[in-house]
Amino acid sequence: MKISVFGLTLSSSWGNGHATPYRAIIRALDRMGHEVHFFEKNVPYYSSRRDFDACNYCALTLYPDWAAVRDRALSTAADSDVVITASFLPEGRRINDEILGLGRPLRIFYDLDTPVTLNALRQGEVEYLDAAQIPEFDLVLSFTGGKSLATLEDEYRGRMVRPLYGCVDPDDYYRVKPVAKFQCDLSYMGTYSADRQAKVDALLLEPSRRHPEKHFLLAGSLYPWNWEWPENVRRMEHVAPADHSRFYSSSRLTLNITRGEMAANGWCPSGRFFEAAACSTPVITDAWEGLDSFFDLQSELHVVANAEDVEAALDTADNELQTMANRARQRTLDEHTGDVRARQLLQYIDEACSGANASMKKEVAQ
Repeated sequence: MKISVFGLTLSSSWGNGHATPYRAIIRALDRMGHEVHFFEKNVPYYSSRRDFDACNYCALTLYPDWAAVRDRALSTAADSDVVITASFLPEGRRINDEILGLGRPLRIFYDLDTPVTLNALRQGEVEYLDAAQIPEFDLVLSFTGGKSLATLEDEYRGRMVRPLYGCVDPDDYYRVKPVAKFQCDLSYMGTYSADRQAKVDALLLEPSRRHPEKHFLLAGSLYPWNWEWPENVRRMEHVAPADHSRFYSSSRLTLNITRGEMAANGWCPSGRFFEAAACSTPVITDAWEGLDSFFDLQSELHVVANAEDVEAALDTADNELQTMANRARQRTLDEHTGDVRARQLLQYIDEACSGANASMKKEVAQ
């Protein structure tokens, strides 16, 4: 099968949660024998922090603007079996119109930011998606489940809506020997977001202020670095994917914090969950609806709501934490890898193709 993808970025993991799940799923599709083409606008903030500009598991095209690549891209898309456009795609509404005008391929929209998209649609225009385009897609995939799926179906008339959650590639994420520059009692990896900052303060900075003898590490871009930070909190603007396993393996515990819009919706596992778990790193996390569908809240991770909960986790014995982490790792390998998501994607594609064929036959019969 030939699949063309138009997305935010595959080449740079800086400041976004799109690149790593794209890589895991596309690598899995490549291993299964499928041909994948990825089109990415070459923007300065990613080009200056790029992990690669070519890869061996898909054909990556970096382009300066849509006009420059349009003819080539549409030719590739028209010759594909499946074309996927996605959230935060630059000039996405225009590209969607072009793709939806093609007759042959199955047309998919993949929203890796569904609650953000839905809130923006209610408030006005969204650069990468028009509400009227949603029912035109043969399949709409959502990075979050729960009520977002019902909203896409009922309010926006999505023809077929399915969840395709985050994932991890266990070839890239696994337990390694700790390294000094990442060693800490508690780590947190996440891009700055205003609606997440109160929890960063409560669950990372406040415990660090209470425990000056412990070491904390925050890795993420876009933070106002002129803030007054506790002296025992080290900061890194970016950790490249090649270092993620070392980052997690050097953390006694790691913290997951969910963006406000995502947490309010629920059913929104961050890829960081699965990456840390694949490295057998104990995970503590804020709570949201549906969390227990991805991990066992008693035996595979700890839910924390305040600094006291974090302190209790930090006081947990090493052997207990490691047992918890090993269970989460096995759950991740069984249910949350790129291979699993790729198989789910192919299943959805088969389902959508069957539905499309049935509709065409019905129209002909009438």
